Amino acid sequence: MFLVTGATGSLGRRIVRQLREQETPVRAFVRLFSRYEELEHRGAEIFIGDLRQDRDIEKACQGVEYIISAHGSNGDPQALDYRANIALIDQAKANNVKHFVFISVLGVDRGYEDAPVFKAKREVEKYLVASGLNYTILRPSGFANNLLPLAERFRETGIYLLIGDPKNRSSIISTDDLAKIAIASVSVEGARNQILPVGGPDVLKREDIPRIFSRLFNKEPIVINAPLFIFDGLRSAIGLFSPQTQRSLGTLRTLLANEFFCTPQEIAHLESIYNIKLESLESFLRRYLGG
Repeated sequence: MFLVTGATGSLGRRIVRQLREQETPVRAFVRLFSRYEELEHRGAEIFIGDLRQDRDIEKACQGVEYIISAHGSNGDPQALDYRANIALIDQAKANNVKHFVFISVLGVDRGYEDAPVFKAKREVEKYLVASGLNYTILRPSGFANNLLPLAERFRETGIYLLIGDPKNRSSIISTDDLAKIAIASVSVEGARNQILPVGGPDVLKREDIPRIFSRLFNKEPIVINAPLFIFDGLRSAIGLFSPQTQRSLGTLRTLLANEFFCTPQEIAHLESIYNIKLESLESFLRRYLGG
């Protein structure tokens, strides 16, 4: 039995689907008002709970052998990225869970002080490594599915908003590949007690994204490149009314201001461990959007 948190999110939903396609028992941790009907239809055991409640985490972890922590912060990194994961690790130990897979983020170890999500995930990484559990920590560089709404907007308008340096590099991972890797981590020997950067096969500049969209939809891109100081100004203005929102935007600013990519050697190592050929971003977008 697998427990998957964040089971209705973009990654968690794919993990549950793939586990059920393998006819593997899976318990999907979901919120009451989330859309979990598809997961239930696929045969997942639905656990309705709140990751902010230790009692719900304790109940969800009973009788499971593997845990995949795939939930996001939902605007509350202290409660969800940090505290919920600490409680999950504690319950994994109490229930003799065989393997814990934690979805972190690439660059989490760089010390970005303005990024609460990065700080929370780094502390969870350290706690998990010291826990005595078998673990795999995956550090993805970005989810390909996050570009789907941007691609849809480009299809309608031809406009692409690019904030910050267009030369900044990334290696965005197919979210389907990340789900496969997360599942395989509990059984692949090379993934045991490892921290692994995870990215797609291509190192792309941010200015390459609208060019991919252009090829997909046969439409010349109109790129609006807004400098980062405009974002900073808007963030400061928001801080006058909502300091908490201003702080939470620190993670987004960190993502906009820095590069997050895997080296070719890291990608080759990842493909070797999991015996997988990673999908390019363009291939992922074509599968979902046609073209």
